[in-house]
Amino acid sequence: MKFHLVLVSKHANKVFTNEILTELEKIVINVSKKWFVNILEFNGEEDHIHILLELNPTIQTSKYICNLKTVTSRIIRKKYHTHINKYYLGTNALWSRAYCLISTGDENIDEIKKTYVVKNRDFISKYKDVKVSLTLLF
Repeated sequence: MKFHLVLVSKHANKVFTNEILTELEKIVINVSKKWFVNILEFNGEEDHIHILLELNPTIQTSKYICNLKTVTSRIIRKKYHTHINKYYLGTNALWSRAYCLISTGDENIDEIKKTYVVKNRDFISKYKDVKVSLTLLF
């Protein structure tokens, strides 16, 4: 099964540099190999990462994601402590508690982003006068 996973930095701080994103990709690939998860694509921006992955249906997704967040946080905070402490001094967290996991077909990350951006714009233009609050907790 293919999934699109989005992890957001704590408080959506713009903490990830290109160097950190490259390191995150290496860590994600290494952790995923141990879980027998295939990373198809990895992409990121200053405040979040996108991972297109293929999971075996027998893997408990929540445990894999929890492990992925824990290991990446520990290694990144240790390796880039000076930079990370500018944003998160006094806390061990790097990631937001929530995450977004969406099952996908054969789409790549760019196609998925394009689909959701278009749908989001359509939704906003259709309901621009309606105030909506939506919280997703996984």
